[in-house]
Amino acid sequence: NNSCGTRSLRYGIMRDNVAAIDATLADGRDVAFAELPAGLPSDALVRDLVALGRDNAAHIERAFPDVSRRVGGYLIDALAPSNRPVNLAHILIGSEGTLALTRRVTLKLSPIPANKALGLCHFPNFRAAMNAAQHIVRLGPVAVELVDRTLIELARDIAMFRPVMETYVRGKPDALLLVEFAEPEQVENLRRLDRLAELMGDLGFPGAVVKVADASEQKSIWEVRAAGLNIMMSMKSDGKPVSFIEDCAVPLEHLADYTERLTAVFQRHGTVGTWYAHASVGCLHVRPVLNLKLEADSRKMRAIAEEAFALVREYKGSHSGEHGDGLVRSEFHEQMYGRETVALFEAVKDRFDPSGLLNPGKIVRAPAMNDRSLFRYQPDYAVAERPAAFDWRALGYGGAAGGLQGAVEMCNNNGECRKLQGGAMCPSYRVTRDERDVTRGRANTLRLAISGQLGPDALAADEMAATMALCVSCKACRRECPTGVDMAKLKIEVQAARVARHGLTLHDRLVAYLPRYARFAGPFAALLNLPNRVPAIARLVERVAGFSAARPLPVWRKRYRPGLPSPLWGGVGGGGNLAADSSGRPPSQSLPHKWGGDASRAGVPASRAVALLADTFNAHFDPENLAAAEEVLTRLGYRVGTVAHPAGGRPICCGRTFLAAGLVEQAKTEAYRFLAAARPLLDAGVPIVGLEPSCLLTTRDEYQALGLGPDAARLGASTFLFEEFLAREVAAGRITGPIAQRSGKILLHGHCHQKAFDVMGPTEAALGLIGGAEVSTIESSCCGMAGAFGYGVATHATSMAMGELSLLPAVRAAAADTIIAADGFSCRHQIADGTGRQARHVAVILRDAMRGPPSMLGRAKA
Repeated sequence: NNSCGTRSLRYGIMRDNVAAIDATLADGRDVAFAELPAGLPSDALVRDLVALGRDNAAHIERAFPDVSRRVGGYLIDALAPSNRPVNLAHILIGSEGTLALTRRVTLKLSPIPANKALGLCHFPNFRAAMNAAQHIVRLGPVAVELVDRTLIELARDIAMFRPVMETYVRGKPDALLLVEFAEPEQVENLRRLDRLAELMGDLGFPGAVVKVADASEQKSIWEVRAAGLNIMMSMKSDGKPVSFIEDCAVPLEHLADYTERLTAVFQRHGTVGTWYAHASVGCLHVRPVLNLKLEADSRKMRAIAEEAFALVREYKGSHSGEHGDGLVRSEFHEQMYGRETVALFEAVKDRFDPSGLLNPGKIVRAPAMNDRSLFRYQPDYAVAERPAAFDWRALGYGGAAGGLQGAVEMCNNNGECRKLQGGAMCPSYRVTRDERDVTRGRANTLRLAISGQLGPDALAADEMAATMALCVSCKACRRECPTGVDMAKLKIEVQAARVARHGLTLHDRLVAYLPRYARFAGPFAALLNLPNRVPAIARLVERVAGFSAARPLPVWRKRYRPGLPSPLWGGVGGGGNLAADSSGRPPSQSLPHKWGGDASRAGVPASRAVALLADTFNAHFDPENLAAAEEVLTRLGYRVGTVAHPAGGRPICCGRTFLAAGLVEQAKTEAYRFLAAARPLLDAGVPIVGLEPSCLLTTRDEYQALGLGPDAARLGASTFLFEEFLAREVAAGRITGPIAQRSGKILLHGHCHQKAFDVMGPTEAALGLIGGAEVSTIESSCCGMAGAFGYGVATHATSMAMGELSLLPAVRAAAADTIIAADGFSCRHQIADGTGRQARHVAVILRDAMRGPPSMLGRAKA
């Protein structure tokens, strides 16, 4: 592929950065392609290519438009350069696998700039931004990137990007240009930034530049731009931004006219386009919104392509400016370059690959770009109506089966889930390297299943269960997939379908119903913990219940009880429980109708009341974590109670274990009980604080798709992980740090759901409240335990392999006096089982730090 990046103004395209390629030809020969030495080449293929370039040099010189982003067809101009040596590696660049298989690439490297400055130029209309680009590039930037109104508005609706948009975007611009300078001296970058502001004033937009010199702030802004495709493709409508004229490039002086006329083309065909990317070189990523399941939109696609390419030809631009030709642009080479040039392309292809084995139908001899037999959604594609476990329409998805179709079809096969470094997606694939075990593979299988292509009721089939078996519901795809495929929820749909047909295994039943029987386990803890001490019993449990004997089970403990026994609410006494009757309404004496009155007489303002969610795992296995959280909050001046349950009833549960087993109705029951208990707290503005990420964050995720009513959104907005709550209070000025002093290193592992919901920042910030502590975060994917996944006989080995990818080696490498921090119940157990080291919840780490001498403690503001 002959693509490039944001900063091609300085660094050029792929062609400019490749010195040599070692490749395997279609006949199996290995050939090294590089700059040709002087003299007659000995290899017949090389001689033929040199002769083709020499014999057609005059035509080649005038065959292509003079724009930096011309990448369409084969780079036959590399065979006949006028002022530079012939480098045959360049004929393979952009060949899209049609000429040879690449084994090794020798690259040119460039130093990373030490200093940068960024300017955000605001424009009231799109044309003004396009017109300004030609003037801005004369200031010597390394990048001029477009962010259009659609992307701005979508980004504002995404929680992880909203703070950046609110901080740096002024008002409601129609377009932004992100202009970066990267000269060696920062003083020069700042001077150019000032000149940019002057230029914008000269163009009629005074005060329209937001200047950003801080490197970390620049990084947060560029992250929004880098996510441009993710943001654009997150549209949940049947129509999607479709890539077929995406990378047309025109000379900068024509960019404003071209984009305006192309917008008019979209309007004539009843659609709109999304725009972003490389204004610096006149190459904008534009995608018309179309529904390619419809024949009418397939015809629109072709009509738009023909009109767009006619415009590009008129402006002497390139119809293929970055991402290659493929099926959508290859057939237009003759229209753009002429028959003689395409004949040379064919000659190159035939000399390399005479049998047409390698990626046929691309670059030469291409089929029609709107041949629907080549589409993912062919003319007979249809999804039948069926009951769905979740209310997918409430999440904005369309299509059959209550919106399940739309959720499945969010996958566009981009393959980002196949990455092996960085982020968390997809942990099972990183272990198995099997397409079946990656988000894309699962999504494609689901698409075939719901459309009847895998037989009747395929969702409940054994093959589908095998496809989903290694999905650990880490939710990394929810955050990292460019289109937001939510495989964790989709797995619950599969589980629900399977349970409806086959019922539950004993293993799944024991996991799912844990919150129901946990309260009776305390008196029998010694008996229940026997498998960890008696190997024979562990082997029996493995045979009967499917829990691997290769690792210890969690140790049962007495259930956590809040330290303050009196009712929290009502202005009498200290902390404790808020009771509710079976309807979920609190006793009339338990809670003031409004905060003030009784609460203020108790000396605790509403802003100082906190309800602690005692989840099943911390309550019955790690109660010290809840006690630590209560102590930290109390020391900081908060009144701590718990989210209570109806008198005499079972404890409140989020329903997470039921969801994991596909028991959605049982999960709804638990959710309604939680909502009933929480409703008085929501009415009073009392935040609910939890410790277990998978439990607490269920309120923000699955609850919004269970059809629970408007209170589900209220609950999701009022629940906070312990660290989130502390960060919120710091931001509000109600806590000032440091709250304790302790030197030493803390190594933090983030739970997958903390990463998926962007909670790692607050977690790091909470640990940063310990003055003198040095906090570092492990770059890791899923720990591998993933709830009950790591305890299964069939999945234990895969679980440990996931841990060995990065987490467990990092913990083993840490010094003995380094504190290991992990909020996830599963994560802590995986670390203990895989390394022998005990990880601690952030609440415990903060509590221990705060137990130092009083003179070391920070103070919370009144």
